[in-house]
Amino acid sequence: MQTILTNFYTLESSEKSENGSFIAKIKLNPDHEIFKGHFPGNPVTPGVCMMQIVKDLTENFTASKLFLKSASNVKFMAIINPFETPDLVLQLDITEKDGELKVKNTTSFGETIALKLSVNYTKI
Repeated sequence: MQTILTNFYTLESSEKSENGSFIAKIKLNPDHEIFKGHFPGNPVTPGVCMMQIVKDLTENFTASKLFLKSASNVKFMAIINPFETPDLVLQLDITEKDGELKVKNTTSFGETIALKLSVNYTKI
């Protein structure tokens, strides 16, 4: 899997659940350059990076190259500190219709939900 977030995270495991959702477990790299600037002494995972991870995983699960068409209901609910909570679980509910993919994502660490979002992609 190629990503513009080289060395930012590692896909530890992925599976398709019984209800059709995809579950991915990733580990953030706390030593990545992004965290040195966002923010020095108090690293926070940028929301745009989380959105890119959702896109990367969706491309991986669907074997499709995608373009972000729209995003809605983007809710960052908890700070993701790569030193304190590097292990994340992403659930992706992916549906396809007329060449468009709709993805509903919930990202969590432990019992804490950190991100909820809905995105629409077009295949390219």
